[in-house]
Order: sequence, then C-alpha cells, then structure tokens
Amino acid sequence: MIDRRKLIGAGVLGVAGLGTTACGGPAATEGGPSAPAVSRKRKRLNMVTTWPKSLPGLGMAAERVAEQITALTDGLVEVRVFAAGELVPAFEAFDAVADGTADLYHGAEYYWKAKSEGFPFFTAVPMGMTAQEIMGWIDFGGGQELWDELSAQFGVKSFQAANTGHQMGGWFKTEINSLDDMNGLKMRIPGQGGDVLRALGGSAVALSGGEIYQALQTGQIDATEWIGPWNDFYLGFHREAPFYYGPGFHEPGASLAVGVNLGVWESLTASEQAAIRTACASVNHLSLGEFTYQNARHLDILVSEHGTQLRSFPDDVVTRMGEAAFDVRSSAGNSGALETRIYESFETALKSMRGWARISDGAYYPAREVANRGL
Repeated sequence: MIDRRKLIGAGVLGVAGLGTTACGGPAATEGGPSAPAVSRKRKRLNMVTTWPKSLPGLGMAAERVAEQITALTDGLVEVRVFAAGELVPAFEAFDAVADGTADLYHGAEYYWKAKSEGFPFFTAVPMGMTAQEIMGWIDFGGGQELWDELSAQFGVKSFQAANTGHQMGGWFKTEINSLDDMNGLKMRIPGQGGDVLRALGGSAVALSGGEIYQALQTGQIDATEWIGPWNDFYLGFHREAPFYYGPGFHEPGASLAVGVNLGVWESLTASEQAAIRTACASVNHLSLGEFTYQNARHLDILVSEHGTQLRSFPDDVVTRMGEAAFDVRSSAGNSGALETRIYESFETALKSMRGWARISDGAYYPAREVANRGL
C-alpha cells in the first residue's frame, strides 16, 4: 500500500490531493504592482515514474513532458517529477495515479499486464509493431479510443509520451548457440516478452530498471533486456554481461506513456488538457529521434571502447520466438471482451502495414548497404 502520509508530509499532493491554490487577486507580486483582479487557479501536479532518477532518454522524457506542460500553461499547471522509489516503487506508479495518490505517471503500459492483458499492446508485443507502426495504429487506426476505454476502467487517461524505437534482444553472460541454451535461462524481461521466454523454457524475472545491475552482478539473473545501447550503457550492463544480442524480438518499437488520474483530467480546462496532449505528442516525437541518434553513438562506444560482443540469435531460436509470439498475442486477445477488440484491432492494423514496410524500409536497408559499401 502507498503511504499517503509520506506524500502529505512531502507536500506534493496535487489536484487529486491538496495542492490547488488560487493566484492573482489583490495580492502583490514580489517587487511589483498588484496582480490583475482575475482569479486564476494554479494547479500543482506530481508525476511518478517507473525510471531511475536522471536516466538519459527515459527519465528525461518524463522531465520534458513536465516542463512542456508548465510552459504551455504559462505556469498555471506546474508538474513536479519523482523518479522510481522517491515516492512510490516503480511498479506501483499506476496504482498511485489510479487511486488519486499521485496525479500522473510516466511509464510502460506492459508493466500493468496483471491488471489487463490488453495493456502490453500499447507498449510493445513480441514480433509486433515498429515505432512508426504503433504510432500509426494508436493515432489513426483506432488504438487511442480502445486505450481510453481500457484505462478508464481504472480511472486513468493515457497518452503516448515517448518511443525508444527498436530495442535490443538483451545482454547475456554466456553465448546463445541454440534453442537448448534458452532452457533454464533466468532473464529480466517484462510483458509478453516474458511469456515468450517461458515458452522457450526460460524463467522471466520482473525487475525495475534500478534493480537490474545488482541482479546481474549477484547472479540472480543470467541475462537482461532493457532498452538499447544508449540507456543500457548508462546502467552498465556491459560490465557484467559481454554478449549483446539482437534482434529485439520482444520490443520492435516500444511506446511509453503518460497516465493522468481521470478525476484530475476532467477537472482541467480545455486549454490545460490541450497542453498535456501537446506536450506528450511533442516528447513522443523528440524521443524517437533522440533514441535513434544516441543508440548509434553509444553502440560504437560499447563495441570500440568496452569490448561488447554483438551477436544475433540463432535461427532456431528466432523461429521458436516467432511461433511463441503468435500464441502469446492470441492468448492475450482471448482474455476478455475488450482485450479481444484490442487484439483484433492491433492485428488488423499490423497486417495492413506490413506490406508497405516490406517494400519501403524493408527493401531500402539492404539496398543502402550495397550502395554504401566501403564507406
């Protein structure tokens, strides 16, 4: 249970708690004339996250959302960000917002898989959508409406608010040479990716970002996935697990989210709601470009300066991953009426976009390698 006294003592309860204040009126501003006699309400909101403090990429995405909301509302909606563990543990962020203890969260929707098998579809599912495809489905293919319906059951309103692009398959202490090497493997991997690992005979462990390094170091886990070269470098996984595997079958384009307490959302003015929408969309766009650029830079650093050994999963492993991924997605889609609608919408959109992906990016990348050979 989340300790509300801790939050009250810290003075951080927002609109959902104690932090709404009036400003303006007859009170004088510091060093200046009195403010206009128009009552304007300043709303102080607290955002909890699932990320380690000051983590590049993910942590800064949450900070950017907060900063943009404050700027777009001329300071009338002030958002303060708390990293995982500062107010609530990483995996309790959703509950904190749902029950009104916190106002917003920034995290990954597949962390809430135990609440509904529908949530992972709005982050990433194995052998599923790329970053551009999930943006297309959510924004233009009916995904947002289904997401709204799902989140509203828990008193939350959710938005895309960052995307990591394609992720890596993970860091391994030993090489993976065949499907047999997956049997008994203990790996940190959440969401439907964890279900796929179990189908391959492995053991999936749920850990927040701040817990992973120690688990690798002590042998609690044999392998871990996290994001990609940029964020993985800063968490130091290369020091404990030298083999870096791809492709990232489980998260081909992970969408991250801001969730707002539904009561808080409905208490905001139309312009304040628009500011939140705009901030989330802006950070979603910025983060994809940033991850693409920084992953490239940090992959070179990992390989050339730290001896990271790049590997590809063997063919028999990839084949079995694909078979298991189809079964896992289908099973999730049969877990409830709304989940079925989410699954069917996702699969229809995925199928419709695959043809274009095959003749566009899919054909372009090999052609570019040939054209730029020797450069």
